[in-house]
Amino acid sequence: MASKLTDIEARSARPRDKLYRLSAGQGLTLAVTPSGAKYWQLRYRFAGKPKTYSVGVYPAIGVAEARAKASAARAHLLNGIDPSEHKRQAKLALRLSVARTFGDAAQRWVDHNTPRWKPATLEKVRQYLDKDLLPPLGKRPLANITPMELGFVVEKIEARKAFNVAKKTRQWLSAIFDYAIAKGLAEHNPAEKLGAVATVAPPSENHAHLSLDELPAFLHALDAYQGSPLTKGATWLALWTANRPGITRTLRWAELDLEDALWTIPKGRPGMKRGYAHLTPLPTQAVALLRDLHRLTGTYEFVFIGRNDPRKPMSDGAINAALKSMGYGGKQTAHGFRHLVSTALNDQGWESDWIERQLAHGDPDEIRGTYNKAQYLDQRRKMMQAWADYLDRIKLGTLHPVTAKKPGNRR
Repeated sequence: MASKLTDIEARSARPRDKLYRLSAGQGLTLAVTPSGAKYWQLRYRFAGKPKTYSVGVYPAIGVAEARAKASAARAHLLNGIDPSEHKRQAKLALRLSVARTFGDAAQRWVDHNTPRWKPATLEKVRQYLDKDLLPPLGKRPLANITPMELGFVVEKIEARKAFNVAKKTRQWLSAIFDYAIAKGLAEHNPAEKLGAVATVAPPSENHAHLSLDELPAFLHALDAYQGSPLTKGATWLALWTANRPGITRTLRWAELDLEDALWTIPKGRPGMKRGYAHLTPLPTQAVALLRDLHRLTGTYEFVFIGRNDPRKPMSDGAINAALKSMGYGGKQTAHGFRHLVSTALNDQGWESDWIERQLAHGDPDEIRGTYNKAQYLDQRRKMMQAWADYLDRIKLGTLHPVTAKKPGNRR
């Protein structure tokens, strides 16, 4: 009748002075300890030796479930597998899977690829990992990460309109899991289908800008502008340097070396795309303007101080408001000066690499070539001085911007 052990019998079993067992049949027993604890155990033989397999604790494991677990263990015996060893290996595998985190796999992947990456690529990978991936995923076991979880991570990046970052992130997530699979750290790649749910990036914003044949009238209007000399100066500086509007309006006196005619934008500067450092050569016209402005704002942090609070920079809409008052609203924007300058310099035959570096396109650390390590600084000094002189000649009416497209060999 012992094989018919019921849950009532198991529950009503009382402790004795010594451990005793109630048989549930086929080697399964319920061990009752003097303290009253009850354990399911399967007694069996493997390789000729008597062994005991722990099934679980009663009443967390009831009679029916204990029999089912014992039956599964006996199935392993029929296949020549020691159920106790199988259980031990399963626990070990579980502990290893928990220990194998995304952060660990990501670091191994970075270490593996570092010898073949350029320093700029390594820095970019580390930046994306530290900012977007390791905070939510670093301590997560690889085996527990799902495609949906990764999708949420990428969605947060897309939500801030960083679509290029999101694209790179998807690629690197997939590469990390592929590496983990190859190293036996993971069994599947939950990132491989992320492209199917990627948000389509909106079309690039069209920043209005003038054509070259519209330059003379615009330069005359800018020269005659009677508004704030700071707004006027910021507009000229944007046109002379082609720097981003957010960088121009927040120019700090500490970034300027007027003796060397150089504007140094430090790494990590707010407003600079991905925080890159950038060197901007200043034409003589810009240096003269800035020396004049120093008499107005030289005691403050910012060159172009705010109208209501000189401790803050000029508002981000000041230049566009000035352009609108000059009759160029919707025709020319602050950001559009970058397009205008790029078009003009390319049309004049200047070296495209110099133009791209002047516009701070791409990572400066990835720039390679036969030129000096200061990112074509000498070449860009010549180019931007020629550009400022070109604008002066147009303004004075001694040169037509269209008929003089290629003033000489610039290469």
